[in-house]
Amino acid sequence: MSRRYDSRTTIFSPEGRLYQVEYAMEAIGNAGSAIGILARDGVVLVGEKKVTSKLLQTSRSTEKMYKIDDHLACAVAGIMSDANILINTARVQAQRYTYAYQEPMPVEQLVQSLCDTKQGYTQFGGLRPFGVSFLFAGWDRSFGFQLYMSDPSGNYGGWKAAAIGANNQAAQSMLKQDYKEEMTREEAVQLALKVLSKTMDSTSLTSEKLELAEIFLAPSGEVKYQVCSPDALGKLLVKHGVTQAAAESS
Repeated sequence: MSRRYDSRTTIFSPEGRLYQVEYAMEAIGNAGSAIGILARDGVVLVGEKKVTSKLLQTSRSTEKMYKIDDHLACAVAGIMSDANILINTARVQAQRYTYAYQEPMPVEQLVQSLCDTKQGYTQFGGLRPFGVSFLFAGWDRSFGFQLYMSDPSGNYGGWKAAAIGANNQAAQSMLKQDYKEEMTREEAVQLALKVLSKTMDSTSLTSEKLELAEIFLAPSGEVKYQVCSPDALGKLLVKHGVTQAAAESS
């Protein structure tokens, strides 16, 4: 019977469900996971890179982390081609706001406008929802450091710690147990690596399989977005006891 209700995004099932949106969420459940943790002095984003082949040329740019504006970045899980469209849209909106008002766009305002775009794709026939979830990390003068999660339906919410992608339920329950208020950035990195090491499908964590990015305030007061280099990430994994293999190779 469900075949009649899942052929279009605009048809509700008798239980009041939109199957196409739920299918999009299932697609994200198979993608590499990403974790965001809000700390006292910044926001930490960690993502799992899916290494598909040894022959593939590794990208010089990041695969899971994207800078949207000087004060805002995101981690992605899902279909990357869909994500690129939304990231470009977000970048344009952020620059338009800065051009019009001569100040950075508030984080939640940008997240909300992007989620409005996502929601539009669940409401009109002939379109399919974007198969991608985001973790947005940013800072603004009104609310300081913020972490938001959004999904294909256009829903978004503010979180202290959140996980998207594969095994996100297990990761979320671990975060709920171990998250502490007023964590430092270093403690947040340690927690994120610990959670990923226990929930990722691969047996050993290495710097090739992970990406780590942070948003924090520099001593000068400006917002900094920093991606951890593979060497530094390898040392972090050894330091926090997540991997032994990297210790032997270094």
